[in-house]
Amino acid sequence: MLTAEEIKKSIVLLPEKEYKKLRKWFSERDWSEWDRKIMRDSENGRLDFLAEEAMLEKKKGMPGEL
Repeated sequence: MLTAEEIKKSIVLLPEKEYKKLRKWFSERDWSEWDRKIMRDSENGRLDFLAEEAMLEKKKGMPGEL
């Protein structure tokens, strides 16, 4: 298995087009992982406080509301 240092050195040598593909892949991978974490947290009730806060704000009413 390659080390992080070896991978970094290889990345620096990539042509711009390949570097852009790699950046896109990393970004998509990061967002997919973020989505999975959010879904797990939601299913486990870790985000319930957000819904509760939103409902409290709704009960207060919107600023400027007549």
